Order: sequence, then C-alpha cells, then structure tokens
Amino acid sequence: MEPLTFVLIHGAWHGAWCWERFTSEIERHGHRAIAIDLPIEDGSATFDTYADVVEAALPASDDIVLVAHSLDAMAIPIVAARRPVRAMIFVSGVIPLLGGKPWEEGPSMEAPGVTSPLERADNGAVSWPDVEAARAAMYNTSEPADAAWCFSKLRPQNSSSLWGEYPLATWPDAPMIMIGCSEDRIVSVEWSRHTAERLGVELVEIEGDHSPFLSRPGELADVVLERLRNLG
Repeated sequence: MEPLTFVLIHGAWHGAWCWERFTSEIERHGHRAIAIDLPIEDGSATFDTYADVVEAALPASDDIVLVAHSLDAMAIPIVAARRPVRAMIFVSGVIPLLGGKPWEEGPSMEAPGVTSPLERADNGAVSWPDVEAARAAMYNTSEPADAAWCFSKLRPQNSSSLWGEYPLATWPDAPMIMIGCSEDRIVSVEWSRHTAERLGVELVEIEGDHSPFLSRPGELADVVLERLRNLG
C-alpha cells in the first residue's frame, strides 16, 4: 500500500497527545501521521468549528485518511464533505444522525450500569473528578499507570454549542470504516452495532476499552491498515 497521511482527531477531554502510541505504529509501517488539538474548552465552538481546525491542518495532498475518536468523530463527515479524503475512520465513534443528535431509539450509548460522575463548571465545561472515575469509564482495560498518565493530561470539555442542527444533510462521498471495542463503557459496542446497521456498514469489532489508542495501539493500527487495503 502506498504511503498515506493519517489525520488524527481526539475525542472529548483529550488532545493530540493521546495518539502518540498509534502514531508510532503507523509510522513504523511507512505512513505519516498528523495529530490535531481541538478547542474543546471553548463553549462557543461547534462541530463546524472543529472541522475548520482540522481542515486548516490538512496538507495539500490527496492521500488523507481521517481517523477520529469518540465525540469528535462528529466533525469528520463535515471535513470530508469539504474536500476529498481516502476514508473516514470512526474509532469508538459518535456517529451523527444527519440533521440532529446521534441518539435515537435503540441501545444506550453508554454500557449498562455505567455512571459518569462528571463535575460541571459554571461555564458549562465538564471534567472528571479523579483518576479512578476516568479509568473506570474510559481506560478500564488499560494499565493503571497509563490511565494515570492520561488523566494528568485531560482538559475540561465544553459542549455548550455542539448540539445544534447538524450541518450536513447527506453523507460525504468517502468510504467509512467503523471500529468498536468489546469492553467500551462510553460508546457501547451494542450501540455501535445498531448504528452500523442503520448506516449499512460493517462494524469492525476489537477487544478493549474506549481508548484502544492507549490500550492496544498495535492492534488498532493493524486493523485500520487492513481495512484500508481492502478498500483497494
């Protein structure tokens, strides 16, 4: 497979740093990776704003693969509608219902019995109160030291302006790859299966928690590259 440029978009609370291990795996296979920081602390930011930041970081190239995690996967169809990309890859991704929020009748997005004891600031930003809560939700199969490292870097997430009308009425003309994790407590694999069926795409299921870029970056890279090869 020819070298590709992977543009990596983090999810809520995270930053470009979370892709470090995945980047190493992708580069080991001869590809390039660009990880982007989104303005997640800005309560005025929308998914269009996130897409603006991603688009501004894209090189002038026709080899772009967009890889997005969790909540901020909502931004990549907007980017792909603006310029051609090789593929959109959703990792434990929140997938939009065009014209509305991603939730609908069907399985819960969170795994059964999961609670997220988030702390809310006066400006609407939410944060994890301690490493134990963050690990239980997002890093439940990761090593404790890895979860602690991530927790030390998490930022407040302010989603105050995210849930207006979704800006796309049709899906962009780009292949879509969905990856779900068996022990994901934030975006449950049951919800991902239901969403994949709604969209008529295959859900690629791997083991692990909500953060496979941390707990199994080599396996995640292998799956991503295999699926891209299958696209031809």
